[in-house]
Amino acid sequence: MSGGEVAGILVAVFWAILVSFLAVALARLAQTLRATTRLVADVTEQTVPLLADASAAVRSAQTQIERVDAIAADVQEVTSNASALSSTVASTFGGPLVKVAAFGYGVRRAMGGRREDEPAKPTRRTVIVGRTVPSARRGKRKKD
Repeated sequence: MSGGEVAGILVAVFWAILVSFLAVALARLAQTLRATTRLVADVTEQTVPLLADASAAVRSAQTQIERVDAIAADVQEVTSNASALSSTVASTFGGPLVKVAAFGYGVRRAMGGRREDEPAKPTRRTVIVGRTVPSARRGKRKKD
């Protein structure tokens, strides 16, 4: 065997080894691509119904938001009507009711303040060390 034949055999062996490695790599790449294809198919099968459900949920939410907007507008209208009614009632009845209440207080104060058979009580108070003491207690203090 000459040097050229040995070199040819070595090149052929290296070429066979390289082709074997490439074949193994291509086989694994094919398996990976098949698994990826299956995964994409499964994701597509699960995603389409989820997107349909999400779309239905968004439509339902939009409907509910429109209803809430209508309710909020009605509540705002009721609030403004109640405010106007409150202002009307306060201006119509507020002044006279305050006057009647003040008159009633004055009458009660005038009638309940003194009786004919009782002498008038003095309402004078004395200040002792920064406090106010009723006149009834003042007499007790002077005796002590």
